[in-house]
Amino acid sequence: MSLLKAASTVSLLTLASRVTGLVRDLLMASIFGANVLTDAFNVAFRIPNLFRRLFAEGAFSQAFVPVLAAHRTQHGEQATHGLIDAVATVLFWVLLLTCTLGVVGAPLLVWALASGLRQDPQGFDAAIVMTRWMFPYIGFMSLVALSAGVLNTWKRFAVPAATPVLLNLCMIAAAWFGAPQLEARGIEPIYAMVGGVMAGGLLQLGVQLPVLLRLGLLPRIGMSWARVQSAWRDEGVRRILRLMAPALLGVGVAQISLMINTQIASYLTPGSVTWLFYADRLMEFPTALLGVALGVVLTPQLASARAAGDGERYSAMLDWGLRIVVLLAVPCAVGLLVFAMPLVATLFHHGALTDADARQISVALAGYGVGLLGLVAIKVLAPGYYASQDIRTPVRIAIVVLVATQLMNVLLVPVLAHAGLALSIGLGAIINALWLLTGLMRRGSYRPLPGWGRLGLQVAAAGALLAVFLAWASMHFDWLALRAHSMQRVGLLALLLCASALLYFGALWACGLKPRELLRR
Repeated sequence: MSLLKAASTVSLLTLASRVTGLVRDLLMASIFGANVLTDAFNVAFRIPNLFRRLFAEGAFSQAFVPVLAAHRTQHGEQATHGLIDAVATVLFWVLLLTCTLGVVGAPLLVWALASGLRQDPQGFDAAIVMTRWMFPYIGFMSLVALSAGVLNTWKRFAVPAATPVLLNLCMIAAAWFGAPQLEARGIEPIYAMVGGVMAGGLLQLGVQLPVLLRLGLLPRIGMSWARVQSAWRDEGVRRILRLMAPALLGVGVAQISLMINTQIASYLTPGSVTWLFYADRLMEFPTALLGVALGVVLTPQLASARAAGDGERYSAMLDWGLRIVVLLAVPCAVGLLVFAMPLVATLFHHGALTDADARQISVALAGYGVGLLGLVAIKVLAPGYYASQDIRTPVRIAIVVLVATQLMNVLLVPVLAHAGLALSIGLGAIINALWLLTGLMRRGSYRPLPGWGRLGLQVAAAGALLAVFLAWASMHFDWLALRAHSMQRVGLLALLLCASALLYFGALWACGLKPRELLRR
């Protein structure tokens, strides 16, 4: 499968995930609004997600996928099956212990992430209860990450990319059907979302297991003490654990930054955590479509090229990925910066969500938009290090960026409140991406191919034209007043976005750039 075809498959399925995710968030905003209980749910949901990003999609995936790809290239498939079994055994027992400790320690976790919720005892207690029910979600998702790493290494990208849709569908069902049922029984309806999260985690794991079984790759988890000891002593497992140590620090730095920001937001105006959550959801739409899709496809390919000693192919794949980032992330960043209110109003401004809520989400979204190019570029640049099994360098960079981000918070939050938190993250992402890029170029791993100067000018010209058009569209229509005509607002947004795409790519074509040729390089 070509890189373009694989990336397109992952991107389209990720699009389906993000569309259903937006429907989920739109429904939640309409039903629950933004208040102390929604803050409590978002904090409780963020805790298992924090551990998931730390252990599953974060440190574990960064260490597991390059080692698995290199092991398959160097030792063949039969030996790699043994490595998968050993890793699955160790992961299963670690997860069992982690989930037990998480359920018991829920009050401490909620206090550590959002002690400001104690200003309203109802919100703090609700967050503890929901954390205890949702914490086992990390177990399902960590096993999903193991399955996805195996399938991606065997170039089966579709199923792992499609599974997040199941979580969104379960949460949509919980909000649509479960919440009214709980409310009728005198129970806070937000608790229905807990059941949706757990059902979604179980289904995501369930759909991957049959695919692994058909490929003959279904892990065999050791249940005896002898099997567990043997798995711990496996050289491949030890290699992954050695790589995970700095990776845990690196991912931990990002999660510490998230914890600090959530902690700060919990002390701001009630609803601040929820405003940032909805802005983050919109920002993740282009981040996932572009950055995650490219990262998922490039990581095993880069690792394979490194293991084979093919430096030219390794550098060429990085160059291709970065050009796609520039081509597609720039118009998305322009949209978040100058078109935030129309996006937020059309998607979230319904039901219990007020005009003031929409404005607060919009300013946070613009803050994230400042760093969107950096956020997406990191998803391509970081795998360039992971493929060489160098996780220490990105960790050192992440630590410095964490310090810089918190220093920016000191300056920006007193002035911009929750929007200052989003802006600090955006600026930190730009610093991180530039540092990663410089490091790859200095060590000679990445050698830019000719044509970058011309591409930069073409994208800048098309992006400037797009910014003027979107700024006019944002100010010309009263997007909040169109709440009474929601379908008209949806149609108007769709029309303007289609016009924006035609304008941007038409301007690129007029400047002499042919995106199709670039995509197929």
